Amino acid sequence: MFGGSSDGEGHDASGGPARKIPPASSMLWVRNLRRYIGSGAGLGSEALMELETKRILLDIFKEKQQKSAEAGTIPSFYKKKPEEGSISHRVQRLAKYRFLKKQSDLLLNADDLDAMWVCLRENCVIDDATGAEKMNYEDFCHIASVCTEQIGPKCRRFFSPSNFMKFEKDESGRIAILPFYLYVMRTVSLTQARIDMSELDEDSDGFLQPHEMEAYIRGLIPNLAQLRDMPAAFVQMYCRIAAHKFFFFCDPNRRGKACIKKVLLSNCLQELMELHQESEEEVTDTEQAENWFSLTSAQRICDMFLALDKDMNGTLSKQELQEYADGTLTDIFIERVFDEHVRRGKIGGGNSREMDFESFLDFVLALENKDTPEGLTYLFRCLDLHGKGCLTTADIHTLFRDVHQKWIEGGNYELCIEDVRDEIWDMVKPADPLKITLADLLACKQGGTVASMLIDVRGFWAHDNRENLLQEEEEPEEEG
Repeated sequence: MFGGSSDGEGHDASGGPARKIPPASSMLWVRNLRRYIGSGAGLGSEALMELETKRILLDIFKEKQQKSAEAGTIPSFYKKKPEEGSISHRVQRLAKYRFLKKQSDLLLNADDLDAMWVCLRENCVIDDATGAEKMNYEDFCHIASVCTEQIGPKCRRFFSPSNFMKFEKDESGRIAILPFYLYVMRTVSLTQARIDMSELDEDSDGFLQPHEMEAYIRGLIPNLAQLRDMPAAFVQMYCRIAAHKFFFFCDPNRRGKACIKKVLLSNCLQELMELHQESEEEVTDTEQAENWFSLTSAQRICDMFLALDKDMNGTLSKQELQEYADGTLTDIFIERVFDEHVRRGKIGGGNSREMDFESFLDFVLALENKDTPEGLTYLFRCLDLHGKGCLTTADIHTLFRDVHQKWIEGGNYELCIEDVRDEIWDMVKPADPLKITLADLLACKQGGTVASMLIDVRGFWAHDNRENLLQEEEEPEEEG
């Protein structure tokens, strides 16, 4: 038997004298190991280099934590953009180019969409009751496999279970193939539009400036059937007019830039894309005139501005603008438009304000879109005579007084202003019975009508004769 003690001394089995065990530090292999990993001789080893790297990174992390603690809870919200021509700027542009190209390569082209439509029609079933072409989920999965074989994996993302659940299903759990195909086409179209806009976004901040939006529209013109024959001399003016509508609706705060996401989701882009239709067969003259982006509408606006600009100085005075719409707008409204929406010119003093072409486009857009929040916001600022954010009974009386005067001058019957004021209150039903706010006008869904009654004698006449006008509209339909 052997025994030992904690002090390193031991005794043999016969109980003889203790034999001293040398300390570990005196062993050669221990000394060599310690020299390699413990004393500074091994600084060049990978283990110590990694340890030193961790120490440096930890010091940097602690320093950043200390700076953040000293700065408080406000995070960093501004990063200086790289300078033009710098290495970081070039790297950013190259990365952006490669990313957008990769996204573009993943899109379905026209041939791919045609092939998908053929696959959908060849593998669907016909509804006996309606004759519509439909597919259930099993058909949907089968078509996904066929399309993947013929087109490639880039079409697979459209055939997800969540996409199938987006569409209305019949009692057999089937969806129509046409809505699904239109969804695919619209997704591809919007994605392509976003890629095109992002390419024009010079500072890559997700917003387009006016000249960038004009460049996007200029690139679309050759692909839009109704604009292909546009005179070359008119292209620049057309792009200016078309781009302005995007900024009127997508830049309500007038910052001079429109969010790309908001542009893609706006009705403006959909209205512009309607010009793909062939004009001679599918679109009437009336529809062309109503579409802001049509060539007919753009020429109409230019002709209108030139006709009002009597002194041909490129701007409109109050007297010239009063001839708009055959002079049916009230004088007080024209005054308020200049007060709220026309910048004072650099030349001349006093009240020498004149409306430039951009301000005129805002003016026309507001009057032609009175029922939209953007149009009504523009007009409400003019109706709010004292800038209080609300209309009182006194404001209504003041505004309608000019309409009443033009109404009588036109040979119409006598009106009681108080009755009209009460009717407006009944139409709006404001939350506060003593005042009407912009929120009240938007909520009542008749804000555009109310605004017309207060600024335009023709608008009041249309409201006063609304029943006769509705009857006239119904009679041709019954005859047809």
